Amino acid sequence: MTDRISPAQRSENMRRIRSANTSPELIVRRLTHRLGYRYRLHRKDLPGRPDLVFIRKRKAIFVHGCFWHQHDGCRFACMPKSNTDYWEIKLSRNVDRDIHSHQALEAGGWRVLTIWECETKDVLALEERLRNFLSGGA
Repeated sequence: MTDRISPAQRSENMRRIRSANTSPELIVRRLTHRLGYRYRLHRKDLPGRPDLVFIRKRKAIFVHGCFWHQHDGCRFACMPKSNTDYWEIKLSRNVDRDIHSHQALEAGGWRVLTIWECETKDVLALEERLRNFLSGGA
């Protein structure tokens, strides 16, 4: 199957995809701030550059896009039908990197929470999940 749009247009579409300050990330940030928690963003000195970092609590939150990080069982995590060799390699590298970052943070004494893009749609459930993660001990 061939791509429906030109390579130049596809390149432009891909160029516009952000790695930080995405809509799901902004939802989590606003909600966390409203709950009274303060955080640092995208700490480069931590494995995987977590989206939100709570230094004193030693907790980190990643906000992952379901497609880019291949959320298991999510309808948004489908594999593209064109150029499948490229996408399989690229997306599996993302998943592997996520696993290694998570493990490295935990090995360093951090607690880690991953929030998926699809989970940001239910704000009440997300708020409860954030409250449980951030208010819990250690």
